[in-house]
Amino acid sequence: MFRFSPDGARAAAGIVSAAMLSFVVLFFSVLLLTVQIASSTLSPRIIARPFRSRALKASLGLFVFTLIYSMVVVARGIEGNTGQLVTATVMVLTVISICVFLYVVEHVSKELRPATVMADVAADGVRVIKAVYPKMIAQESLDNLDEGFLGTPSRTILHAGRTGVVQAVAIEHLVDLAIRTSCTIEVVPQVGDFVTSNDPVFRLYGNGAGVNSKELLGHIVLEQERTLEQDPAFAFRIIVDIASKALSPAINDPTTAVLALDQIHNLLREVGRRRLDTGLVLDWTGHPRLIYRTPDWEDFVGLAVTEIRQFGASSTQVARRMRAMLENLIPLLPPDRSSVLRQELELLKSTVDQGFVMLQDRKRADLPDSQGLGGTAKLPEQVVRQHLK
Repeated sequence: MFRFSPDGARAAAGIVSAAMLSFVVLFFSVLLLTVQIASSTLSPRIIARPFRSRALKASLGLFVFTLIYSMVVVARGIEGNTGQLVTATVMVLTVISICVFLYVVEHVSKELRPATVMADVAADGVRVIKAVYPKMIAQESLDNLDEGFLGTPSRTILHAGRTGVVQAVAIEHLVDLAIRTSCTIEVVPQVGDFVTSNDPVFRLYGNGAGVNSKELLGHIVLEQERTLEQDPAFAFRIIVDIASKALSPAINDPTTAVLALDQIHNLLREVGRRRLDTGLVLDWTGHPRLIYRTPDWEDFVGLAVTEIRQFGASSTQVARRMRAMLENLIPLLPPDRSSVLRQELELLKSTVDQGFVMLQDRKRADLPDSQGLGGTAKLPEQVVRQHLK
């Protein structure tokens, strides 16, 4: 179809290979610069998220394949073996690469918007919450272990090796190991804690002499930073960091903080309706086999609300949206969890009283508003009265 001569085919492939090399380098540079700007504006904890995109990986694979294929065509052209189909394939790959590039630019730009990033983090957080806390509050009630029931630990396993953050703990394997050796295992660090050399990682109670320390340490995963693998609180941490940076004097973007509260509202509702893990696993005889640390409801609420309330003390948007969130959650959750939300509501009132000098501003900031500003709920009689006017 193209009717290239051998010299023309070799020249066309050479142009494409040189252009694709520059194109790949340019694409990587623009991508890294975009991610760097987004991480400095939002949070450095989102840097890894764009690079996990399958569309991005597939597009980079296409670009590199087109580059290598065109270089091979040039090498075959030197030997005089270039065919029309091979040359046509180079042209088609070039056109496809340009189209994919335009799509990826739009895709990455959308994925790095604050609302999209926080929505993706919240969606991942909801999945982790459902996996870590599968039971609702009404499904089961488990009494806490009496303090001092286990006595003094018989062995303490210290960490040996590289330092890192606890990413995940193999709970089922640890329970099986404790049952096989007839002992109780306590996991000292919580998921998300930083562990360094000689830090206590496990405490063994009872018959712990037969437990292999290397096998035990193999059931805990350390990484350089926190992930959402078994750490639902990390989803709150990322979103709160984005909101805190948006509320800094250098950026002063309370609307992004309101968007963050939208996602935090969803996460708190999901966590509040579930039976949070007590950190205790019993065997069929009722004997404790595994103890590990996990955040409670007060930890989740404090993480979700405290910093945003403090940094947004002078923002009417943040105060109104946070009040709407707390007032919405209080009647939906059990009384023991609503009490914590009422305490946060009182703290929010005190923060508003101190942050606004004028009485009219304080009254306006005390109103619940699901949009921050512009979404105040009206009673039916107010709607009718406004319509009659």
